[in-house]
Amino acid sequence: MAEGTEVTEAAGRAGTFDPVVWEPRRGRVVAGLRTYGLVAGAWIRSTMAYRTSFVLTAFGNFAMTALDFVAILLMFSRVDALGGWSLPEVAFLYGLSGVSFGLADLAFGSMERLGQRVRDGTLDTLLVRPAPVLAQVAGDRFGLRRLGRVVQGLMVLGYALVVVDIDWTPAKALLLPVALLSGAGIFCAVFVAAGAFQFAAQDASEVANAFTYGGTTMLQYPPAVFALDLVRGATFVVPLAFVNWLPAGYVLDRPYPLDLPGWVAFTPPLAAAACCALAGLAWRAGLRSYRSTGS
Repeated sequence: MAEGTEVTEAAGRAGTFDPVVWEPRRGRVVAGLRTYGLVAGAWIRSTMAYRTSFVLTAFGNFAMTALDFVAILLMFSRVDALGGWSLPEVAFLYGLSGVSFGLADLAFGSMERLGQRVRDGTLDTLLVRPAPVLAQVAGDRFGLRRLGRVVQGLMVLGYALVVVDIDWTPAKALLLPVALLSGAGIFCAVFVAAGAFQFAAQDASEVANAFTYGGTTMLQYPPAVFALDLVRGATFVVPLAFVNWLPAGYVLDRPYPLDLPGWVAFTPPLAAAACCALAGLAWRAGLRSYRSTGS
């Protein structure tokens, strides 16, 4: 409670009054970022007070996520290709998905606890603070240990870039960082939308995980190994295909899923912007519908 009070007072001194009512759109973004930084910073300082514990938990996170790639290596010990993709090409898919999801999980992974807050009424303590609720929820219990997932994804991506045969062009070189940031934005939007859904369902963390953790697991494999309807859903309903399937198809000169035109490989930023806008609307609708526990 003392830590939360410190964050709230700091946010108040910084002028982060209720952005929905008092501040213009730009002010709301600035207020949200400032609040998120204050809350996340408090948790980072708390984490780094026990550095050995942080190192061990980050390594544990790294090791657990590395098991996913070990499973892929075991598959390729029996086959030469998976869905027509070689091991270096699948590693490229894995790296893009792993880094993008790791960044989103680091920034918004705490959203999965929202259902518990709705059920026990502790969300009320965030509503009475003069700071954006979304920033408080996302920054709460900021898990710096999740850096292990990002590092592991970067290592696999680095391996893929070294061993895979890519005919580099300026467009391909530019698309790589754009795809990573856009993929992180798409996953962030999925985290927020899943959090908004918990206002109605209250106990839907596993449903949310099907689209977050389940989504990144699906993207580690080529689209050719999945049913056509699932690929359509991952492209046009929850556009996870824009995280890595489409950019990787362009970089690796592989056919796109669903025979899409070549220019769609450059649309991940548009997909991320659309996802974030829709997730923001869902969040506002969910927050307005919230009715406390009454206790």
